[in-house]
Amino acid sequence: MKKQLNPTLVYVLSILGFVCCCLGGAFLSVPAYFIAANKVKDAQLNPEDYEGDLQAMKTAKTVALISAIIGVLVLIRIIYVLSTNDWDELQKVWEDAMEQARQQQEAQN
Repeated sequence: MKKQLNPTLVYVLSILGFVCCCLGGAFLSVPAYFIAANKVKDAQLNPEDYEGDLQAMKTAKTVALISAIIGVLVLIRIIYVLSTNDWDELQKVWEDAMEQARQQQEAQN
């Protein structure tokens, strides 16, 4: 019985990782990349054991890699901002943004 090369899981994890990149999307994209890389390697070593579109799995691997790189860069940026800024300043910016949103909502009503 041949194994299927189904890139759907890799695509879903990669896209979710990209959409959620500011919330730690690298934790979804990096595993997606490793899943795709392992499937591609196995399919290239034993092509008779796999059926499905190898090119689609390679494309899914590329999408996962791009999403992982973006997710890791955003994660590094978040760590940098949190480590170099004062927590009180971050809290003040958050409170100012919330106050502006509240004022806009009141103006609409």
